[in-house]
Amino acid sequence: MRARLIVLAGFCFVAPLIPGGAAAEPEAYRISGLPPGEPLSIRAEPDAASEQVGEIRTRALVFGCTNDTPSRTTWCRVKAGRAVGWARRRYLAPEQ
Repeated sequence: MRARLIVLAGFCFVAPLIPGGAAAEPEAYRISGLPPGEPLSIRAEPDAASEQVGEIRTRALVFGCTNDTPSRTTWCRVKAGRAVGWARRRYLAPEQ
């Protein structure tokens, strides 16, 4: 029960931060397209030059994606552990 409350609280924090104001149900994604053992950086903003705020080692919750970014590449709003930020969509695949 406590874990559900933590996830819900995290969602309430992250959902308003998705561009366009759209609230998305979180979905589990895994790393894909990186060499084995290499983590995916979580950035403060949807930009490769932005501060790294965490890493995704295996899986993360994705709250929505956008390509409305300076580079026009697609970034997703993610949460992995306590880290919340942005990761490149190119390296994320939906859990099946």
